[in-house]
Amino acid sequence: MQYAHITGWGKSVPPATLTNDDLATFMETTDEWIKTRTGISKRNISHVNTSEMASVAAKHALAAAGIDGSELDLIILATASPDTLIPNIASTVQANIGATCGAFDINAACSGFLYGVGLASSMIKSGQSKKILIIGAERLSFYLDWSRRETAVLFGDGAGAIVLEASDQPGGVLGYELNNDPEGRDILQSNFGTQMDRFDNDSLDFYIHINGQDVFKRAIHGMGSLSNKVLEKCGIAIDDVDFVIPHQANERIIDTLVSRMKIPKEKAFVNIADYGNTSAATIPIAICDALSQGKIVPGQTILSCAFGAGLTSAAMLLQWGERTTPINISDAELPPCDKTALELIKPAVDYFFNKAKNAQ
Repeated sequence: MQYAHITGWGKSVPPATLTNDDLATFMETTDEWIKTRTGISKRNISHVNTSEMASVAAKHALAAAGIDGSELDLIILATASPDTLIPNIASTVQANIGATCGAFDINAACSGFLYGVGLASSMIKSGQSKKILIIGAERLSFYLDWSRRETAVLFGDGAGAIVLEASDQPGGVLGYELNNDPEGRDILQSNFGTQMDRFDNDSLDFYIHINGQDVFKRAIHGMGSLSNKVLEKCGIAIDDVDFVIPHQANERIIDTLVSRMKIPKEKAFVNIADYGNTSAATIPIAICDALSQGKIVPGQTILSCAFGAGLTSAAMLLQWGERTTPINISDAELPPCDKTALELIKPAVDYFFNKAKNAQ
């Protein structure tokens, strides 16, 4: 039997940082207000397309695994904010890394990365594939109405990637569960898509809508129930989980989730303060940060879970392998940015605040 192990990892975060104090220069908010409600201190704003961040993260993951893009059997890219709908941006990454394999995007919002890992692990265990690249990449700043505080303070841009490889060594992805709650699909959404009237200029005013209270309740239920389901499926007790890497949407959601699951808070990795919610990219970025901080060790049993628009949810149980350091290190990086984050978002800020003022 083949087992699916993570052998490579990498991230790409834009250099322009938007702090809570920056947000307070154009909206009614404070650093304290944002931190106490979300745990977020800053987020990154991209000056490049989603595929470029994804490509840099992919190159780092390939180097860490010690393989070349030409060795890949498949590329799965999870994103809700692609450069283009046609073609998929997995094909852009494929061209950038020199791969010759299947490549496709999936949109399961914030759960997309775990959806991709689940699919990839099944393909490896079935013998269909041996080396698969899974990427989570988002440029959510594209969707934000900066006059709406309830969403403008939450999201950031970035990308993370892993390489999943077949191995005879037991461990790796032990199990996963996927679910969707369509009754909640309208509480977290953007109206971008073919339902738009392309001949009406107002249709271009798409942005992310969120019902925070409903998302909070459903997120905890979705992640908690699937986490318990995958633990039961794999025959592993909650006390035997060494480390938890949850989706980074809101620190209060993470705190409530681990408390209800009776998991000590110190076992849960939290890095939302530095990135905000980067949707499908939060978990692979968190894996990279946890490894660099020495919090992932060989043989560790790791639980990861997520929720997102749809409302999707996912949970994965993983036994880490022997290696926690990269085989090689890539010099790939994003091009320099000659603007601050405030300068990057200024056109959108001016547009939406003027629109809100004219509507009064």
